[in-house]
Amino acid sequence: MLLLGIIGHPLAHTLSPVLHNWGFRELGIKASYHVWDTPPEKLAAFMAALRTLPIHGASVTIPHKETVMPLVDRLTDNARDIGAVNTLYWQDKMVWGDNTDVAGFMAPLRERDTQPGTALVLGAGGAARAAVHGLRQAGWQVLLSARTGGRADRLAQSFQAEHVPWADRHDVRPSLLVNTTPLGMSGPFQALSPWKSSLTGISLVYDLVYNPRETQLLAQAAREGVATIPGLPMFVHQGLAQFERWTGQRFPVPRAVSLLEETLAARGKA
Repeated sequence: MLLLGIIGHPLAHTLSPVLHNWGFRELGIKASYHVWDTPPEKLAAFMAALRTLPIHGASVTIPHKETVMPLVDRLTDNARDIGAVNTLYWQDKMVWGDNTDVAGFMAPLRERDTQPGTALVLGAGGAARAAVHGLRQAGWQVLLSARTGGRADRLAQSFQAEHVPWADRHDVRPSLLVNTTPLGMSGPFQALSPWKSSLTGISLVYDLVYNPRETQLLAQAAREGVATIPGLPMFVHQGLAQFERWTGQRFPVPRAVSLLEETLAARGKA
């Protein structure tokens, strides 16, 4: 029986256990996936436990994607280039850190055959790093804006993007607007949006928040007739890449998306 799970804080609304445990059942894999809520001060202790307990691998989410990096033995090229880790796994008796967020982020854009243009990425955390890296690789001109200006400026410089001060973000009219902040996420941020202006001139809004399925930002885009990509497809694709890393097998993406949509709808009625 493979033992896996997710570390982060808070984790009350994560869908990762639903996704991975369904995948294990679907493919007949003897494994279980758990929630390991890990506040920042407990991260080092968890990583020490990972080395002594029979843990096969783990997902890494907010706020540990960058702080976990010094605590692994090796980094994949992807994780090193992005500067963030969202996947832990064992190889050659060493703990490796990988990043599947780029593959997850770019998959819905490729499925839509979205052509490169100008993108404004909101946020400067691990997910933003993956988004900026993926977009730059695909030939986009990338602008970056976050409430933490110094962090955003450093991130923009490291990926050859342009930093836009948070107060000036509405002056930009990109073809693609990407939200990587937690604003809109189920919980204390659900009523908030990272965008306080009209979406005029913006062709596509991509919100990485997947719970709830329709955030304040996506609802605004729908009202204004702007095309949208919700966070669920990215979540499923990055999870699929993790699943394949751990098991060598792939689950069916359309069925996974349907399962999680049903799960979110049921939670919304609870």
